[in-house]
Amino acid sequence: MENETLIRLGVFIGLFLLFAALEAWAPRRARTQPRSRRWFTNWAIVIIDTLSLRALAIAMPALAVGAALDAQANGYGLLNALEWPPLFEGLLAILFFDFAIWLQHLITHKLPLLWRLHRVHHADRDIDVTTAVRFHPLEILLSMLLKIGLVYLLGPAAWAILAFEVLLNGTAMFNHANLNLPRWLDALIRTVLVTPDMHRIHHSTRREEHDSNYGFALSLWDRIFGTYIAEPKGGEEALKTGLQWQDDRPARLGWSLALPFFRD
Repeated sequence: MENETLIRLGVFIGLFLLFAALEAWAPRRARTQPRSRRWFTNWAIVIIDTLSLRALAIAMPALAVGAALDAQANGYGLLNALEWPPLFEGLLAILFFDFAIWLQHLITHKLPLLWRLHRVHHADRDIDVTTAVRFHPLEILLSMLLKIGLVYLLGPAAWAILAFEVLLNGTAMFNHANLNLPRWLDALIRTVLVTPDMHRIHHSTRREEHDSNYGFALSLWDRIFGTYIAEPKGGEEALKTGLQWQDDRPARLGWSLALPFFRD
């Protein structure tokens, strides 16, 4: 798809700078670790993830948007067999993939092998905009393989996949941002989208809280399936984020990459 990379990169950089500035201006929580060290580790993981996906692209016909173009060209997928209005199909595809990511996220908490990978994300003690991109390379690769498979199964338009990727990246940075929203604004936004206060509960050290609020973009899936928690136990001041047994080591790149291979 023409200019796909530029569109995604431009939106990503723009939103990252916006949320980084906002959380510096109106932070919700005080930091426990120096930002420079954490950000170096989190951005280094992003670079490794990107290189991993590039390697995957060599081995496979395309990544998500390219897979949608390939599916459309060859008539693969349910939507390519139907003649529904393009806008309706596109919106349906965005809803489908947002639910798929929600379900994938829930499963990563339930299956021990996948949780070993996903806990790299949860190990970040200070939740901020860079936490949104802190995922182990193996988890990113598995997620992309799943996404490509679902693209061929559903057959969505390439623009819908691009729109979903932009939405997912943007909302993930927003709801991980250490941003102090007015309570009335938070309550209004979370009727549709996951807010920072809502998602921070998911990063709680309490098992019953981090097994909730799995959404990255839309908040309705947690409400529908009963995994929604409105407030942490004891309020924001009592909320501890990260893993129960961790210390300052998540700020180190080598430790973070090796974390899935530790016992506990």
